[in-house]
Amino acid sequence: MNGNHTGGQGGRTALTPLEPKADRETVRRHNLSLVLRAVRDEGEATRAGVAGRVGLTRAAVSSLVEQLLESGFLTESGKTFSGQAGRPGTVLKVARSGLAGVGVEVNVDYVSVCVADLAGTDRVRLVEHLDNRGADPAVVFSRAAGIAARALVSAAEQDLRPMGAALALPGLVAAGTVREAPNLGWREVDAETPFADALAALRPDRRRLAVRSENEANLAALAELWFGGLGEARTFLYLTGEIGVGGALVLGGELLRGANGFAGEIGHVSVADDGPLCRCGARGCLEQYAGQAALLRAAGLDERSGARGVAELARRAASGAPRSRAALAGGGTMLGRVLSGAVNLFDPDAVVLGGIYRELLPWLAAPAGAELATRVVSGLWPADGVRLRAASPAADAARGAAALVLQDALADPVAYAHFGAT
Repeated sequence: MNGNHTGGQGGRTALTPLEPKADRETVRRHNLSLVLRAVRDEGEATRAGVAGRVGLTRAAVSSLVEQLLESGFLTESGKTFSGQAGRPGTVLKVARSGLAGVGVEVNVDYVSVCVADLAGTDRVRLVEHLDNRGADPAVVFSRAAGIAARALVSAAEQDLRPMGAALALPGLVAAGTVREAPNLGWREVDAETPFADALAALRPDRRRLAVRSENEANLAALAELWFGGLGEARTFLYLTGEIGVGGALVLGGELLRGANGFAGEIGHVSVADDGPLCRCGARGCLEQYAGQAALLRAAGLDERSGARGVAELARRAASGAPRSRAALAGGGTMLGRVLSGAVNLFDPDAVVLGGIYRELLPWLAAPAGAELATRVVSGLWPADGVRLRAASPAADAARGAAALVLQDALADPVAYAHFGAT
């Protein structure tokens, strides 16, 4: 997955027919993808509207639509729409049954499972709060598979059939392996095979799903790109606060992966050479000042209290508790210092804060924004901090993982027609 935008509420990629020099079958498969993505982008569309968007004739689009209807990717309602010149057209939508993707976020203190349909709609969501720190990876993946298996039962009741699953994992993830996840205590851990084995063993038909894996911050950033409220912004820095601090950078609608796939580890940027020892082995990492445990500890709360502790921190800050306000001010200042370096380097349209930062942004924004306004050398960072924004509640790593799986079907519907609704 290269980060191409294929739908959602933000800016959209232009849809263009393939050059005529390609063979006929390749051209048709490409144009099927164009039509399917056009309908998905619009939510509702007519044949005429799709033809105008993708630059194909109405006759060609009608033929492609019929194939997509027969394969179960699209549905057609009796409702008519007369927004274009000529006869009113019947409304096309992406099918709500049939093909689906499964996203599984395995984090330090919870597992979240999302089953999404081809439109990217979150149809099943299960979350369990578990302490995975120091746990045997096989046990963690077995737990995650158990939650995913229950989600698949609910999905089947909605006539959804999964084409695959994606794991959203903290730390350095490449080629199906967690190279290093300091907050889990993992190093060189195979992720995809044990999860796939455990999930297959729990399914009634023992069918094995194709499984892929990706860094959780990358997937959350892609979810923000596809489903968030960024408008026309196509270049942004995404920061997620959990036990650790993860980051991802999207440039012009493309996810920046780096030479080895490890770009975005902003939580391990050092802000103080003599600072606290981090689990990664370095000192003074941002995570030690602005991570969940650090914020809770500074506020006098149990650093292992997870979501309950974050909710209590927000409640105390809202009531004006000095220690909680000071903890968030300190964390926000360190966030701003690190973010200013990234903004100077990449010049993003926005900085998006997800995870616990979304809930805590009312108290992080001012100190972080003050650092950005002072340190961004271009002078383009506004004093009111409007480019610093909360992540959309509709965009998270599990949903991004489920949507990642579905990109293959959107790119080549013919290859996945057997998953379509019957």
